[in-house]
Amino acid sequence: MGRDPIWQAIRDEVEREARREPILGSFLHAIVLNHETLEDALSFRLAGKLESPNLHAMQVREVIDEALAKSPEIGVAVRADLNAVRARDPACTGLSEPLLYFKGFHAIQSYRVGHWLWGQGRQALALHLQNRISEVFSVDVHPGARIGSGIFIDHGTGVVIGETAVVEDDVSMLHEVTLGGTGKQTGDRHPKVRRGVLLSVGAKVLGNVTIGEGAKIGAGSVVLEDIPPHTTAVGVPARVVGTPASEQPALEMDHNLPGTGGDGI
Repeated sequence: MGRDPIWQAIRDEVEREARREPILGSFLHAIVLNHETLEDALSFRLAGKLESPNLHAMQVREVIDEALAKSPEIGVAVRADLNAVRARDPACTGLSEPLLYFKGFHAIQSYRVGHWLWGQGRQALALHLQNRISEVFSVDVHPGARIGSGIFIDHGTGVVIGETAVVEDDVSMLHEVTLGGTGKQTGDRHPKVRRGVLLSVGAKVLGNVTIGEGAKIGAGSVVLEDIPPHTTAVGVPARVVGTPASEQPALEMDHNLPGTGGDGI
């Protein structure tokens, strides 16, 4: 296996931190420095978070290791997600912090394992894992949802993503975002969020609607209809009010609205 620059950067950061804060030395060695690969460290970290009286950490880790080994694309997505958090979160000063501390990152990687299980026909275990992810991280993502890479979930608390939702690459969302259904509708009933979309705090997108590529949804908005690409929508119900200042607002994380120094009409 060739050199993994992301894993090396994480190890370098953690080694420096262990020297600066010796009281965390055992913790940092257990989570990062005792492992040979990012996948090994991630499975150890997630298993420690997701264990329960019904599934011990070793059992959870075996499942995670199996998913990572049999689905290498998960590892690719993990690295893209790490880069996304580092680039878009001003509170993040390195690649090691999401792995160590950020529950939004932990939740999406745990979902990726559950999604792999769902695809293997192991729905019962996938749903058990979903339940545990919700309890531990306050993030409820159905394992049937399809989520791309380069995903940034800031804070994570209160995020809900339904079974038939689709989230494409390079999407950013904040806490209390819902990609949900509208009630008792069955079948394909959840939102489709295209590449580069920014979903601000508390945005609710309900039903089988599409948020077009590069769109931005303002804080607290309720989306019940399709939103065209590269537009800004706000309100209850949400209406288009302008255009984002960039082609992919998810990358810029600019939450300004028209007339506030951000988007224009």
